[in-house]
Amino acid sequence: MANNGLFNNLGNLWQLSDAKTRSICSENPTGGKGMGAMCELEDGVSGFQARELGKGWKVNPCMHLKSGKTVVLADIEGPGCINHIWLTPDKKWREKILRIYWDGQEHPSVECPVGDFFACGWEEYAPVNSLAVCVNPGRAFNCYWQMPFKKRCLITMENIGVESSTLYFQIDYSLTDVPDDAAYFHAQFHRSNPLPYMQTHTILDGVEGKGHYVGTYMCWGVNNRGWWGEGEIKFYMDGDGEYPTICGTGTEDYFCGSYNFENSATHQYEVFSTPYSGLCQVIKPDGLYQSQTRFGLYRWHITDPIRFENDLRVDIQALGWRSNGRYLPLQDDISSTAFWYQTLPSKPFPVLPSGNDLDVI
Repeated sequence: MANNGLFNNLGNLWQLSDAKTRSICSENPTGGKGMGAMCELEDGVSGFQARELGKGWKVNPCMHLKSGKTVVLADIEGPGCINHIWLTPDKKWREKILRIYWDGQEHPSVECPVGDFFACGWEEYAPVNSLAVCVNPGRAFNCYWQMPFKKRCLITMENIGVESSTLYFQIDYSLTDVPDDAAYFHAQFHRSNPLPYMQTHTILDGVEGKGHYVGTYMCWGVNNRGWWGEGEIKFYMDGDGEYPTICGTGTEDYFCGSYNFENSATHQYEVFSTPYSGLCQVIKPDGLYQSQTRFGLYRWHITDPIRFENDLRVDIQALGWRSNGRYLPLQDDISSTAFWYQTLPSKPFPVLPSGNDLDVI
């Protein structure tokens, strides 16, 4: 079978392909062949620094995100596939909204604060070492979800904050044939702050079409003392009513941990980051202004995607313990990002929360 370059791995790297490798960054904003490092000194953000070297020497390595503005990171004519996204926003990650549009749809298939998209939603650096997402020293965000498209890929970033910002980024992609059965990558953000009493947190709802669910990232801010992860995750698919087809047994169980994520020797939470799951961040109280414990967790369904034919809804309970061995419904600060692939057209997302409702507080 010929290799179209769409799904490369260690098992087929030896196989030749007719796919064309391209990359977009501030030094080559179109990704055009032979069009990198062409910025004139007077037009580049680092033209002054490169004044003794001249054109072609790191003249325009980044872009400025002005307050209240949206910039285009990539506008690619297909067919093709996004293979890797690297970027490093400088501050206030909840104020930078990443959106991706496929094949000319007016509404985005990805809409998410940039930190949450890269499994780093608390606006504090935490290393992540997984197959789908890596967060490396210096707040370097890397995404390896493959994103095929047939006609067009449009990627934008909006700065909803009051301050301007600087963004370094690189988007690596292939121009190649895309099979008819290729689905489109989606990601959607939700927040419950606080979660209403005896209600569940919605991770995903309203999905229509055929596809498969591939991942969850969650920011969990605890508002009660004690253990917070007794709640179950539930997947309602293809006409499920009151009861789901897939039901978990506990929050830490879904994220592939057990028994409170506790190190039995130290009796502390043990941070871990693996190819498919992790408790990648534990932010502890500092005894003063940082009064609550906060957690960052991810679970990628790479080898075990959750497939649906017509529709999908996902939610999770928030449960702790009260006296006499009874469950306590929690009213925590919970944010989630759901990742899935599906057919087009897709339904428009609910309106993203406003800046105040996104704020890490």
